[in-house]
Amino acid sequence: MRQFTQNPLPGMNPWLEAYWGDVHTSLTTYARDEIQRQLPPMLHAHVEEYLAVEEEDADSSGRRISPDIVVRGAVSDSSRLHTETSVAVLDEPSTEPVTFRRVAERQTLRYVRIVDLKNNHRVVTVVEFISPANKTPAGKEQYRRKQNELIDGGVSLVEIDLLRRGEWVIASDFMNYPARLKAPYRICVTRSTAVLDGEAYPASFSVPLPNIRIPLRATDADISLPLQKLLNQAYQNGRYGSILDYDQQPEIGCSEEQWEWIQMRLDQI
Repeated sequence: MRQFTQNPLPGMNPWLEAYWGDVHTSLTTYARDEIQRQLPPMLHAHVEEYLAVEEEDADSSGRRISPDIVVRGAVSDSSRLHTETSVAVLDEPSTEPVTFRRVAERQTLRYVRIVDLKNNHRVVTVVEFISPANKTPAGKEQYRRKQNELIDGGVSLVEIDLLRRGEWVIASDFMNYPARLKAPYRICVTRSTAVLDGEAYPASFSVPLPNIRIPLRATDADISLPLQKLLNQAYQNGRYGSILDYDQQPEIGCSEEQWEWIQMRLDQI
């Protein structure tokens, strides 16, 4: 199996989508650090958390959406029988406990929030790396509410969608979004000073991910978020080169043309 200590692709690495819980956490933290050092006085960036809505359904591909970190124990078939039926007849009394799901699992999602310390900690900008949970039907509805609250509240929104699976969740309308930038990945900035306009960036695995202009207060100059640098850092620190199998298609397969390009690129390294 070929191993690469550094990200072997110029841009996004599609194999990382299978480990998005870890990658998402790393990107959010690295983005916070990168933004923090560029902020003018009285602005502060921090990582905020929220819980995704409970949902039993799988996503549109039929794949179960799971939390970032979860520890499960095995449940026997006999125990599962007793939890999934309202009445169970036992041949003889048993002292063994019946295992059941006490509460539904909830996913912790994270994003970067920039606040104005001088203005009662008012939220200025939010940077969101889209998660699979944002793309399920219930998760999408919850995320849409969050989008509307931020934009209606005069907050600039930076959305980075590096997941090919799932529904369209970017705040900009699908039909109006530039066609050549809709796939495979999407990056869009909605400024509080121009909410009817969006700023879309190209994002692929064949070219480096862009440096994104992050808007702040109306009187501040934009700062820059070097997305490719952050992704490469996540790849290296996560030691993904030792676990990714580049001889097999990624979990979300590539087109024949994309696969041929990737293999040719890997063969040249």
